[in-house]
Amino acid sequence: MKVGVDEDKCVAAGQCVAAAADVFDQRDEDGIVVVLDENPPPSLADDVRNAAAVCPALAIRIEE
Repeated sequence: MKVGVDEDKCVAAGQCVAAAADVFDQRDEDGIVVVLDENPPPSLADDVRNAAAVCPALAIRIEE
């Protein structure tokens, strides 16, 4: 799995961080998502998929 984000789409809602804090964080200055681990381990795959599903801006991209 490879994770990416479209920072231009991100609305800084923080849902991704709540769903997968080991993979996502937010910048302090504007809250835009930051990917901490572009290739998370399989044990986090469900959390990452959930984060993508709850993102209100659909800013998270996942390549399986």
